[in-house]
Amino acid sequence: MATTTVATALQSSFTNKILHGNCIEVMKHMPSNSVDFILTDPPYLVNYRDRSGRTIQNDVDESWLKPAMAEAYRVLKQDRVAVMFYGWTKVDAFFEAWRSAGFQPVGHIVFRKSYSSKSRFLQYQHEQAYLLAKGRPPLPKRPLGDVMDMPYSGNKLHPTQKPVPALAQLIRSFSLPGESVLDPFAGSGSTCAASLLTGRKYIGVEMDDVYFKHASERLQRVHQRVAARRSSASGIPTRV
Repeated sequence: MATTTVATALQSSFTNKILHGNCIEVMKHMPSNSVDFILTDPPYLVNYRDRSGRTIQNDVDESWLKPAMAEAYRVLKQDRVAVMFYGWTKVDAFFEAWRSAGFQPVGHIVFRKSYSSKSRFLQYQHEQAYLLAKGRPPLPKRPLGDVMDMPYSGNKLHPTQKPVPALAQLIRSFSLPGESVLDPFAGSGSTCAASLLTGRKYIGVEMDDVYFKHASERLQRVHQRVAARRSSASGIPTRV
């Protein structure tokens, strides 16, 4: 009982926060089997630079990949799932890290975009993610299609910013209200915002100083929106 109490107290210190630091080190302090769903968009290992010159830390060296996936697997509850975006040119490295950690692929999702992020041999108009299982998760009552639309986010806060509506669909499908969603590579905080707006708890980790600041400020605004919505529903006037 004492161990359970300590684990619960420790987990609460991470809940509904964007944490600033290396996700491997942060997750090492989280209890095992403590989060209900992982939804994350890690660096693709492609040395990405957008038109304005913005970059992503650790987008070249893959030394972090296996340790990060091992910790993600450890903190995810048994018989639950993770959705992880990846770079298709580095799929071998991601697959090796996922399998080494213990994840089993149970689905693949394509996010269809209405614009091209890049044009070479083809016009690149999609993102992709794997659905990964720990143990034997139950099947959702209403499975999502494995091809989804991804509206343009504008990328104002982060060079690869994902839109909240697309992430919210995944969160609703693979978690329940009140459960916890982890994003070890929080970026601009899109997963955390989607979690809060769908009635889930969130844990975000971001190491880049600039993106951490953007994500933290963004989640403050979302918390205010949620509080205003609740107050409005209860008839209490609120100014935001």
